[in-house]
Amino acid sequence: MSSIQTLISGKLRLPSPPLIAINILETIRRDDFTFLDLAHVIESDPALSARILKTANSPYYSPPNKVGSIEKALALLGTCAVTNIALSFIIISEFQAESAGSFDATFFWRRALTAAVAAEMTAALVGVRQPDIFVVSMLQDIGVMVMHSCRPQDYQQVFDLREATGMPLCEAERSVFGFNHQELGADLLESWHLPELFHQPIRHHHQSHLALEQYRQICEILRCADCLGSFYSGAQNVDKIREVRRILDTVFGKREDDVDILIESVAGRTLEILSSFEIEPGTMRPFSRILQDANEALSTLYNSYELLIIELKQAKLKAEKLAQELHDSNNIHRELAFRDALTGIYNRRFFQESLDLELLRAQRYERVFSLLIFDIDDFKRINDVFGHTVGDLVLINISKAVQSITRSTDIFARYGGDEFVIILPESDIATTAVAAEEIRGVVEALTTIVNKVTIQVTISIGLTSFGSDAGSKQKEEVISLADKALYIAKLAGKNSVRALPFPVT
Repeated sequence: MSSIQTLISGKLRLPSPPLIAINILETIRRDDFTFLDLAHVIESDPALSARILKTANSPYYSPPNKVGSIEKALALLGTCAVTNIALSFIIISEFQAESAGSFDATFFWRRALTAAVAAEMTAALVGVRQPDIFVVSMLQDIGVMVMHSCRPQDYQQVFDLREATGMPLCEAERSVFGFNHQELGADLLESWHLPELFHQPIRHHHQSHLALEQYRQICEILRCADCLGSFYSGAQNVDKIREVRRILDTVFGKREDDVDILIESVAGRTLEILSSFEIEPGTMRPFSRILQDANEALSTLYNSYELLIIELKQAKLKAEKLAQELHDSNNIHRELAFRDALTGIYNRRFFQESLDLELLRAQRYERVFSLLIFDIDDFKRINDVFGHTVGDLVLINISKAVQSITRSTDIFARYGGDEFVIILPESDIATTAVAAEEIRGVVEALTTIVNKVTIQVTISIGLTSFGSDAGSKQKEEVISLADKALYIAKLAGKNSVRALPFPVT
């Protein structure tokens, strides 16, 4: 399933591109644009201009003469280089998400810039000419930031699941969200109207074999860059280095000496550019220094390494067990927060949040959904004659019966008292009316036996359907129309179904 199909569920709101980024991209897409045109767009933001000039004069680009203007930077470095610098600054400035929980914004952008430098150097090594590779690689994990920003608690579940099971990040994301950061990042950039060479490689940068033929080499370069970004910014997992060497050997046929020079050089080049972006370098060091430190540490611990291995193994098993328990506990508590204590179906709070998302999805992607409301006819008489305990039993039995015939995609919730609601995604008013009749019939045939007394009840149902042809509507308007249909069903003699569509605008 593509992420665009998943996103129409309305679970995430994609951010819009910064205005100045749009202006830059529109300028360079014009066939007749000049250096002066692009310089004027960039110079409209003094802070951006200053940062570009600082970067253009840094050791990373090492210009032969001091760059004193944006127009001169364009002449010396070229349109692509200056555009890449500008877009990088804009995007990092606009999407500086706050650190929260297991998400560290500074770490994210340090890793992203490391990957960008690595991609640019790798492309040069293997002879792939892709002027935008720096920005493409820097944005390959932008989906992670968007997912965390929109649903931080759910993304914490991704971290917990990966920690507990060792599952790859993309699989953990798909388990929690139904899609992964590759798909989301690609759809985000596509929604910004960036060219295919931006979003297509990002869609498959962890699975290059799924990419279109013309983008597979770029995907392999992004994979190398991702590994080097992870190694230099994270826990220095040597498997990342092995993966880089494997790709550059088997895919591009590069010599081991050339690959070692690349790996060693990435850290130094990254440290040069991090200062321009005013991002702390953390503990980043060249590969040779990492190896030296590791050898010294190994020499110190050599005499007791067997005991250390046993201790580490025990600690790892304990940590995995605790992480799994925490993950399971978080899931249980989250589920309980959205369940009705009596019937076990979803509660009013979950219904309200789900209706918000479904309405957003329908309006944004021109989809349709229906809302069904029903209550029990003369339920007060049940409570008055048999007592509230029997009334509760009737509510429980009706909930179980209706739950058994609803679709897995429907949201069935207790709205309050004896009133229930069902959200039916991708269901028009005619289809929903058929489903409502089935529900009415199931409840009518249901019996509750208490002390040898058989109790039967009926329900009245009101429903409406919302589609893009109804124009812009608020959640309260959808509920109100379905509730009005329920009122009409009551007036018609109860034990009936009535539907009211939205007028076409």
